[in-house]
Amino acid sequence: MLHKAAHGTYNRGMAKGDGKSDKTDKPDKSGKGAKSEKTDKRIDKVLRLATNRIETIESSTTVAERLANAAKSSELLSAVWSLPPAQRLMFHHGVHIDDVAGDSTPGFPGGRDDAERFITLSSSEIARYQRLLYANGVKARAAGCSSCCRAWTPPARAASCATCSGRATRWASTITVSASRPTRRRGTASCAGGTRAAKERWIAVFDRSHYEDIVMPHVYGTYPEAEWRGRYDLVNEFERSLAADGCAILKIFLVVSQEEQKRHFLGRLNDPTKYWKFDMSDLDARERWDDYMGAWQEVFEKTSTQTAPWYLVPADNRWYSRAVVSELLRTTLKNMNMTWPGLDPDVDPDEVRRLLG
Repeated sequence: MLHKAAHGTYNRGMAKGDGKSDKTDKPDKSGKGAKSEKTDKRIDKVLRLATNRIETIESSTTVAERLANAAKSSELLSAVWSLPPAQRLMFHHGVHIDDVAGDSTPGFPGGRDDAERFITLSSSEIARYQRLLYANGVKARAAGCSSCCRAWTPPARAASCATCSGRATRWASTITVSASRPTRRRGTASCAGGTRAAKERWIAVFDRSHYEDIVMPHVYGTYPEAEWRGRYDLVNEFERSLAADGCAILKIFLVVSQEEQKRHFLGRLNDPTKYWKFDMSDLDARERWDDYMGAWQEVFEKTSTQTAPWYLVPADNRWYSRAVVSELLRTTLKNMNMTWPGLDPDVDPDEVRRLLG
């Protein structure tokens, strides 16, 4: 029942020309330089409640109370969505990537300013849960979180990866893996990094992954079809093994329209400081748009599983995609149900206090 309901809502909210929040002023795609929008009253109220709850966490006297307040603050943050992104944006069979409108904002009734406030609060809680993850990792009581962010436009992908890791404590456990540009001959592997995340209790963020080893040969025919098709089973088995080890997996595809991609490319040509970002191979890939979309569609159909589902996130409005990624990551960490490790059995706190004078 839930599966069918989520599927239906996904299609209604993601159809082209639908799923946009009501706005008087259309926001700037990058989230910068646009006229400030009127704050949604309901979202404003929810974010105020979440802020108040977050402020009580550090003053809580017991571990149980801290965890309860953290969980409640996360629930309040999730209340800004009309339907959780984990349900609305999850790929289901029967959904086609061509039906996803890149400029839609399904499930979020507010505008850019509301989203930025949400992201700030959500990021602070991601950092809190990440410290908890690391503490459990030191005591070998928890696994890690591996996130794969893919997009047709690199700036959108990079911005959302930054959302995952920007507020996290880097000395504690967060790594961001940015592999080299995939070639027609081969893509880029992230299996080793994913295994490392699981074993060392890290949040690992990949903006390129082992999926390029399927998509690139599919599009360019650089490997025999039997070889790259066989990689579907290898990827699924690898992700099942990560999940069995306790690693939470997030696979996010940022859906960018052709019009928005064109705007990004022209922006690079119009700004001398961004010339280095432009590569003629991007135009070659753009000419193969339909081939790429078909290849990724097959990836979703064959590798979106219960333990490692894909999420198709509209990303023309970067503030929206960043809010979605933040929500998915924070709720994933919260649902790992971690607690703060206690003192080792051989530690007597009263004796330690005596020794310290």
